[in-house]
Amino acid sequence: MSVVGFDFGNESGVVAVARQRGIDVVLNDESKRETPAIVCFGEKQRFLGTAGAASSMMNPKNTISQIKRLIGRQFSDPELQRDLKALPFSVTEGPDGYPLIHARYLGEMRTFTPTQVLGMVFSDLKTIAEKNLNAAVVDCCIGIPIYFTDLQRRAVMDAATIAGLHPLHLIHETTATALAYGIYKTDLPENDPLNVAFIDVGHASLQVCIAGFKKGQLKILAHSFDRNLGGRDFDEALFQHFAAKFKEEYKIDVFQNARACIRLRAACEKLKKVLSANPEAPLNIECLMDEKDVRGFIKREEFEQISIPILERVKKPLEKALAEAGLTTENIHAVEVVGSSSRVPAIMRILTEFFGKEPRRTMNASECVAKGCALQCAILSPTFKVREFQVNESFPFPIALSWKGPAPDAQNGALEYHQSTIVFPKGNPIPSVKALTFYRSGTFTIDVQYADVSELQAPAKISTYTIGPFQSAKGERAKLKVKVRLNLHGIVSVDSATLLEEEEVEVPVVKEAVKEPAKMETDEASGDAAAPTTSESDVNMQDAKGAGDASGAENGVPEFGDRPVKMETDAKVEVPKKKVKKTSIPVTEIVYGAMAAADVQKAVEKEFEMALQDRVMEETKDKKNAVEAYVYDMRNKLSDKYQEFVIDSEREQFIAKLQEVEDWLYEDGEDETKGVYIAKLEELKKQGDPIEQRYKEYTERGSVFDQFVYCINSYREAAVSNDPKFDHIDLAEKQKVLNECVEAEAWFREKKQQQDVLPKYANPVLLSADVRKKAESLDRVCRPIMTKPKPVRPATPETPSSQPPQGGEQQPQGAESPNSGNANATEGASAGSEVPPATEPMDTDKSETAPSAS
Repeated sequence: MSVVGFDFGNESGVVAVARQRGIDVVLNDESKRETPAIVCFGEKQRFLGTAGAASSMMNPKNTISQIKRLIGRQFSDPELQRDLKALPFSVTEGPDGYPLIHARYLGEMRTFTPTQVLGMVFSDLKTIAEKNLNAAVVDCCIGIPIYFTDLQRRAVMDAATIAGLHPLHLIHETTATALAYGIYKTDLPENDPLNVAFIDVGHASLQVCIAGFKKGQLKILAHSFDRNLGGRDFDEALFQHFAAKFKEEYKIDVFQNARACIRLRAACEKLKKVLSANPEAPLNIECLMDEKDVRGFIKREEFEQISIPILERVKKPLEKALAEAGLTTENIHAVEVVGSSSRVPAIMRILTEFFGKEPRRTMNASECVAKGCALQCAILSPTFKVREFQVNESFPFPIALSWKGPAPDAQNGALEYHQSTIVFPKGNPIPSVKALTFYRSGTFTIDVQYADVSELQAPAKISTYTIGPFQSAKGERAKLKVKVRLNLHGIVSVDSATLLEEEEVEVPVVKEAVKEPAKMETDEASGDAAAPTTSESDVNMQDAKGAGDASGAENGVPEFGDRPVKMETDAKVEVPKKKVKKTSIPVTEIVYGAMAAADVQKAVEKEFEMALQDRVMEETKDKKNAVEAYVYDMRNKLSDKYQEFVIDSEREQFIAKLQEVEDWLYEDGEDETKGVYIAKLEELKKQGDPIEQRYKEYTERGSVFDQFVYCINSYREAAVSNDPKFDHIDLAEKQKVLNECVEAEAWFREKKQQQDVLPKYANPVLLSADVRKKAESLDRVCRPIMTKPKPVRPATPETPSSQPPQGGEQQPQGAESPNSGNANATEGASAGSEVPPATEPMDTDKSETAPSAS
């Protein structure tokens, strides 16, 4: 299985893979470690990643970026509306109240959901990983911000599905950073935790995490964040500053031109990076708008002055994280700063003042999240053995369940009101499972919602679950056990509902001594293998009874299963015993704003079609480039090294044909199909291949001829040699070798004479391939004869009494028979054999070599 970690940022993405020697960050096609999170829609194909970034200036209205800010958010969200003002592409409200992105693709306007576009970004990152690993990538870990809502987490899962990925874990970015930091530490304490604050200043947001490290484990103590404090806010401050300045000085309004906005924003981003290392920096843009060149200049002090509203917001998340962790700055042992925007000196100064210590930069600011994701994937994967390291994650939001229940003073359940309980409080471990007990007479609904939306700016209600239909056997209020799961990705769902009914059965009990009292429902929560961190709480609900009528035994008693325990007594008696009958109840889910399963499947098919179109267009470009390269290459060679191998008239005709194809490429053939380019290349090669073949034969012929002559002479010399090592070979067989050599030499001499009289531009009559075949044929006949081993002589018996019986010869211990195998027989051959290695120059089988000198 693949072990890959993806860090998809607001501006760019990073891919890390696990290898035997550790975690590596993968390079993209341009040998860069970061890939732009951009999708550009063209007239014939999409351009993803680096290709999309290159096309963005020429096609700004169809270039989709900052998709991370759009997923899982309602169109009416004030933050989203603020973001859309800075984006050049068109976004409208869809029928479900969520944004739809408009872009011109394949010559017509198309609409895409943010989830679909994120799936395209994931497809690009997946392709980068697959090219590096030379294997399919499916299983992975993806880093997400801690402030992502349930809907946004579901959107990431759907986008991964569209891209053909299967995330094993959506891990918080700060947790991934903490994992990448702690797993390599060998000096962590065993008792008192080492508290480290991680501050991630990204392109669009600020995230703070305080983690406690012990030997072999980390525990997340607190989270806090500011969704709208990142590097792009500093870029925007510079952009607004220079836009106003240029409007005053040059009388141009960049807001009226999408391309001018993009160019100025890109220049401001570069300016910010220069100011991080220098006290001042210039800004120069040629032909920004209305054919006007603009120039600007700014000092770091002025930049920090216009950024004061942004910098003032940095301390609030820091204070909140410390308060939630119950720590002071003195309890923080180290401060690690990561994120692509953490290099702003003013931010570092604020962090130093707040914590009273210099922040460290021991980790790669842009790659630590991807590496942490790959480490988490390796921990979950059976492919790698990873050092034991436990990650205790916590959930940043409180989750509540609500339902309709009887009013406390209601008579016969006439009035109902909404009841709710917090099932997963803030800081709850991930993953987790809790069980609730309800008493109901029929189908009912449960709402999953956020208990506090002050930090979220999202709708409180997450999803609604309808539990039923069901029917109690006794016609009374039925007891139901509802299991609610907070899974590894931080997504909440009602996992299952079970109807519990007690019935009496006669159970014969036979044995003696009582071992333990009977228990009806004793399955422990920890037995749930799918939820390592599992807890239970029972909320008892009744339709017509007050809460006080609930059986006290139900409160707080785990009720996941039924383990009947046999009681053993003295006598054989039959006693009535109650048994719990469990029946699964259907649960119907409605997630507000999420894609339906059918829509996800359609998006998968659509992505496949677009990827196929992209692949066809890339192959078409490759074939077109191959035609163009052949034209240029062949034209140069016809005037250089191929000049003697083609007659003048043929050369002029071929050059004219090449010029004709070149003109066609830039005119009528500018936009053709792959098949047309293939046919055009084959047409050219029909004329060019014979010329190339003549040149190739001429250059190879000398060495091949020399090897063939050496082969003939070597076998002939061995056949007429008086060397004792060849005495065991019959004269008839030696004569056969001589005859073969004579025949091969005669054939070669005749063909060579014919070839020598031909000019270079004539097609050769003696090909190197023919000579190689003749050498192989000669070798097949002569080598077995000349390398035939000597027969092994029988040993002389030591005493007359040890004569072997008639009809056979006794061999000494350890001796091999003549038929025992070629290897041993060869060892018995005479030393100093010099049969030629005829097959080596001919590139044939080298495994059968003549016996060497012993």
